[in-house]
Amino acid sequence: MADDTASKAVESLGTLVGKWTMEVSFPGAPPAGGATLDFEWLAGERFLIQRWEVPVPEAPDGIAIIGYDPLRGTLLQHYFDSRGIARIYEMSLGNGVWKLERRKEDFSPLDFSQRYLGRFKDDGNVIEGTWEISHDHSNWEKDFDLTYTRVG
Repeated sequence: MADDTASKAVESLGTLVGKWTMEVSFPGAPPAGGATLDFEWLAGERFLIQRWEVPVPEAPDGIAIIGYDPLRGTLLQHYFDSRGIARIYEMSLGNGVWKLERRKEDFSPLDFSQRYLGRFKDDGNVIEGTWEISHDHSNWEKDFDLTYTRVG
């Protein structure tokens, strides 16, 4: 990769590589755990594969491919889940913060905007974050908390 910005962005993805568990907390409900998540490099280490399984029928299993988009100048997460949902999230990862945001129509209509802000804790072995949703694309409200814990 000739572009130093692209190289640094892709290199930052290495902080996610490994096995994780996920715990979700919806407002007014107890936390639910048991979900597993793996991040692994695609051969060549230019794209990161993210796979997750959630042992709750209402929550989707899925896969995402993360890589750098030189036209947008940012990382993108291409998201696909067991409900048949496909989305693209703009992403940044650095300085102990992981951000995902979807504000543009892509594979799916943009019925609402979404964003996630996660902060790395415990030497990078825990990511505590919150998903927010905006039905009018400008006023945000908490959707749910999502915590990742590294297990391998």
